[in-house]
Amino acid sequence: MPFQIEDKLVIGIASSALFDLAESHQVYLDKGQEEYRLYQEQHLDTILGKGVAFPFIKRFLNINKCFPRQSPVEVVLFSRNSPETGLRVLRSIAHYGLDISRAAFMTGKSPYPYLPAFNASLFLSANEEDVKSAIAVNYPAGLVLPSQIDDGDDDLELRVAFDFDGVLADDESEAVFKQGGLDQFHAHETLHMARPHSPGPLANMFQKLAMMQRLEERAQRRDPGYRRIVRIAIITARSAPAHERVVTTLKSWGVSADETFFLGGMDKSRVLGVFKPHIFFDDQLTHLRAGPGGTIPMVHVPFGVANRVAPPPPA
Repeated sequence: MPFQIEDKLVIGIASSALFDLAESHQVYLDKGQEEYRLYQEQHLDTILGKGVAFPFIKRFLNINKCFPRQSPVEVVLFSRNSPETGLRVLRSIAHYGLDISRAAFMTGKSPYPYLPAFNASLFLSANEEDVKSAIAVNYPAGLVLPSQIDDGDDDLELRVAFDFDGVLADDESEAVFKQGGLDQFHAHETLHMARPHSPGPLANMFQKLAMMQRLEERAQRRDPGYRRIVRIAIITARSAPAHERVVTTLKSWGVSADETFFLGGMDKSRVLGVFKPHIFFDDQLTHLRAGPGGTIPMVHVPFGVANRVAPPPPA
């Protein structure tokens, strides 16, 4: 039986993350809503170019091709467009053969309030306001940052990489580090190494991706020739002794990553350049701007203490 929507790993994606809408958006900025509508109607059959999240979404949907009976994943289009202006997006989706059938068109409004209705474990958008608004009400969301598109057809694997604090876990330890520095952070983590972290904004997505891993493990047991397509990595600035609490947390959730890197503050781009994820989630822009040559699709999760604006100093 196919999975019901309540059991699937659902990703909500804005057209701004899936496709390159730079030209269309410039028309909207320069000439307004009506000219934008006319422009989209005139270019209805002009296929949109691939956006930053396109390679990730294409490979994510391939999970259903490996498990057609269960169909365990789904992508839903969330759009500020009206259905009329969004028709070009839908035709582009069909052109690329993406199995996306559900959509929410909001005619100018932000779509994030409807994430729970679709059981979405992630909302990807290039609209910073929408992403921050979603995070503010504890909905899982990420801002897609500009990067080059690398969508080689010979690369069938889906590689997803996560930072830990402020992404998979809450920002409790990050707050300790911000306030007291590295020594206090290590003392805090050593004291609490047996206590799992509370989940962060993308914990549910990670746990459901781990469910995909278990489906693949069962498929491999049935057919030793089955080639697994999902690889998950955790790439964190932590190092020993703070590594133990990461392990404790993941074990308490009943999940694990294929590859885990405790970098001790080393530049994450050194590992990202080898792992080559189709998407990397981090709560700190400084880590995301250090990507190798702008070729790694980066997503900013504006959650927690790392993203709070400090109050101005007293006059």
